[in-house]
Amino acid sequence: MREMLNIQKQLLPDLIDTMKKRYTILHHIMVSGIVGRRTLAGSLNTTERIMRAEVDFLKAQGLLEVEASGIRISAAGRQLLESIEPLVKDLFGLTELEERIRSHFGLKQVVIVPGDSDTSPHTKKELGRAGAAVLLKHVSQDEVIAVTGGSTTAEVAYHLSSSNSLKGSWFVPARGGLGESLEFQANTIASTMAKKTGAKYRLLHVPDHLGEEAYQSLMQDSTILEIIQFIRKARIVVHGIGEAMVMARRRKVDAGTTSNLQQDGALAEAFGYYFDRGGKILHKMPTVGLRIEDIQEMDCVIGVAGGKSKGEAIASVLRFGQEDILVTDEAAAIEIVHLLTS
Repeated sequence: MREMLNIQKQLLPDLIDTMKKRYTILHHIMVSGIVGRRTLAGSLNTTERIMRAEVDFLKAQGLLEVEASGIRISAAGRQLLESIEPLVKDLFGLTELEERIRSHFGLKQVVIVPGDSDTSPHTKKELGRAGAAVLLKHVSQDEVIAVTGGSTTAEVAYHLSSSNSLKGSWFVPARGGLGESLEFQANTIASTMAKKTGAKYRLLHVPDHLGEEAYQSLMQDSTILEIIQFIRKARIVVHGIGEAMVMARRRKVDAGTTSNLQQDGALAEAFGYYFDRGGKILHKMPTVGLRIEDIQEMDCVIGVAGGKSKGEAIASVLRFGQEDILVTDEAAAIEIVHLLTS
């Protein structure tokens, strides 16, 4: 298959370009659910005239359905996308990127989606879809699954669907998170994932970060302690990865700690821990929830993060060495590989 693809690239480059273009249109519509032609043309940086011709062609092939409310993918279109996904990864050069990152960091699996989440909302949605697919593939019944907050894990939640494999399972927040915007709080995401899949959930209503005295006080509360003990039963965690300074500002970390993090070369934040370039932990926020030793005992740690700006941060967390699966985008993956060779 790959040899034939290489021949086509040499002899029929226009055919490959057309295939990429039509795949991108179909894929964008699938992730969007339903979309207008003008919006679609704007999202893919083309003219309405060109988009109309492409949509008419794909509709004639039975791959799209055009309604008054917009364009949606047909069952045949969805099936086609699923069947050609491995081929498309080769077309975009993603298979090689996946293997380079997987082998370098010793991961079980790397999944890369085309694009850059920093500049494309569509890519971020696709990151969520890919993250949801990975989770459903690796979960089994009666699991406790911990999730962190953030916009990317919120996209994973949005793309989950009812699954027999999740019956009897529980979704829980990996840590307290009342400091985040409501839709990006770990509690909200855990409950959304449960409702989407038919699983159950438990919530942890405590602030995102605490002073030492407040932390110790909460840890004496029997109700809080019981929920924390339940959360620490989790064998799977789905988490985002943030840039250290961005997350420090968002979480209103005090000026002294922020300055120390900057001086020490903090690049990444995950689970409430800050990491330097080599994956060393520089600082732990006093948060209630999963500890690093809990992460180290997990059966499956799934990191979902993308965007060119996060390449260094993702590499930093990968060097910490506890990830099993990475779901990222093309722009972040290229940055990560560049760091490996620079």
